[in-house]
Amino acid sequence: MNYLETFAIIALAGMIHASFQLSVSMLTLLSGHAIGSKTSQARLSRLTGGFVAGAMIMTTLIVSFLSYVASVIFGSVVSPLAWAVACGISLGLALGVWIFYYRKERGTALWVPRPMARFLSERTKATKLSAEAFSLGVTSVIAELLFIIAPATIASFALVSLPNDLQLLGIALYVFIASLSLLGVYVMVGSGHKLSRIQRWREDNKRFLQFAAGSALAVLGFYVYVNEVVVAAVAVAGAL
Repeated sequence: MNYLETFAIIALAGMIHASFQLSVSMLTLLSGHAIGSKTSQARLSRLTGGFVAGAMIMTTLIVSFLSYVASVIFGSVVSPLAWAVACGISLGLALGVWIFYYRKERGTALWVPRPMARFLSERTKATKLSAEAFSLGVTSVIAELLFIIAPATIASFALVSLPNDLQLLGIALYVFIASLSLLGVYVMVGSGHKLSRIQRWREDNKRFLQFAAGSALAVLGFYVYVNEVVVAAVAVAGAL
């Protein structure tokens, strides 16, 4: 892959990450509870800012850790077998997103098991300090690791092929794009937009978001498989 293709893969992986909604759901819940308890605008901004910061830092740590592990195991060239496994996970998760990411009921209830959903909702309601909001943002990313592991892994495999200085740029690009949905909610809440309008938009477009996330996972997995596995196999066959 050339640098343009590498950064395109990282950007697409970040977009897929951004399309998942657990962190957004928790941020809107946090904002709703804070507004309902007559929290000042300054304190609301600190709470939501702390949440977004926690989510972004946890995303950075996950991608950096996966990139480090990949560099230790493979160096700067990831094996076709590892690419094939990552692509298989991506395609499998695409099917999972299409089938059960949103529950078949009104609203924007996600795949999260109900006991976990109640726990996260209770923790969100009890959050009063910026440090608690920060830890809640970290938790939101960990809780959805099942789905973000595929794009994060593919992005980390792409990152190890870059020079060290460009790897930092690639990580920053992934984290920024992956956090766009959170940053959008943060800006809208901070500028006084009603949460009801944000939630209504999410509910009206949830099937589109579900289809788009699953489709993007499938496209990413298929493209990388062809580019990294099939091409490598053809090159080996041609050399025999």
